[in-house]
Amino acid sequence: MTTKSNEDEYFAREEVLKKEKLALDQAREMREKERDELKQLHWMHCPKCGLDLQTVSLRGVAIDRCFHCDGTWLDAGELEKLGAHESEQRGAVVRSILNIFGDPKKAK
Repeated sequence: MTTKSNEDEYFAREEVLKKEKLALDQAREMREKERDELKQLHWMHCPKCGLDLQTVSLRGVAIDRCFHCDGTWLDAGELEKLGAHESEQRGAVVRSILNIFGDPKKAK
């Protein structure tokens, strides 16, 4: 091989790598855009019936409530906060629920 063909091959590989990187960047941006659009579309909408959720305070914890289907939705950590307010006997129910769904802190 001549030096000229080595240079041509090098620049051709560099061009391919640039185009691959560009395609990956575009795919990532498209996924992020789609995720943001989905979040905007579903933000504060009931996952069960699709109507608007309302934020209400329960024992000092802001929870999301659907007054159409009576669904109550908790964000990460809110169940534990509600459980902290329970008496020792009633707290067993919350601990049982946490055992079923697992402790997200232990999973990490």
